[in-house]
Amino acid sequence: MTSGRFSGPRLAQSVAFIGLWTTVAIVGLPIIAIVALMLIRGIPGLTPELFQSSKGILPAIVGTALLVILTTLIAAPLGIAAAIYLNEYARPGPLVRAIRMAIINLAGVPSIVHGLFGLALFVIALKIGRCLLAGSLTLALLVLPLVISATEEALRQIPRGLREGSWALGGTRWQTIRRVVLPTALPGIITGLILSIGRAAGETAPILFTAAFYALTKPYPQWITDPIIALPYQLYVLATEVPKVPQATKWAHALILVALVLGLNLVAIVMRTRLRRAQRW
Repeated sequence: MTSGRFSGPRLAQSVAFIGLWTTVAIVGLPIIAIVALMLIRGIPGLTPELFQSSKGILPAIVGTALLVILTTLIAAPLGIAAAIYLNEYARPGPLVRAIRMAIINLAGVPSIVHGLFGLALFVIALKIGRCLLAGSLTLALLVLPLVISATEEALRQIPRGLREGSWALGGTRWQTIRRVVLPTALPGIITGLILSIGRAAGETAPILFTAAFYALTKPYPQWITDPIIALPYQLYVLATEVPKVPQATKWAHALILVALVLGLNLVAIVMRTRLRRAQRW
């Protein structure tokens, strides 16, 4: 019989840990390298002129923020409502399975396809035009499958005993969902929502066809039917179409965009942690 430190189950455990750490290194090191490269090349471009000029980065940040806010206002109620129906009300059957399969397939559709669909439906068919509203509707369709999946998964994690206890006390199905299920599932719902919106904030293809311009007479939109300047699209234009732009300026745009997405992810982690601590108390 083999004995020693690396015998039997311990050897398998050691091999598994080595594999896990190798995987973490393969995934994490490129991310660290990309962020470090952006910091080195982007920080010199973060000059006061970059933020003060009406054609600088500030209108793009404002446009991106408005796009994210309106997308959230559209996608969150629809996604959460759809997840509640599928998980709490719908009876298992071919129709529900088909809907779930459609949601999974839509989550894998490339963003440029969503952009072309938004162009055909919102810009051309409905004649909304390329504006903040059309871009937000397109991005809402992009993140809606992610919101539904994340919310439904959070609802599935709630023990059935909580529901049955509420029903035993005389609560209706809707009262149980509103007062017991949703508050308990809130950390997972908010985390999924913020991560989905973080993806929307970094998308270029959908807003390329539906909302964004590079040069506008009014850099700040006055209403949702006005076009916008969005940070991902401005970075794309600077990197591909505008000559003689300093490299530091391009890297500064990329750095701010990545910081925005990472900031949304950090907000999701913090909110989830605080909500879970509050539930424990």
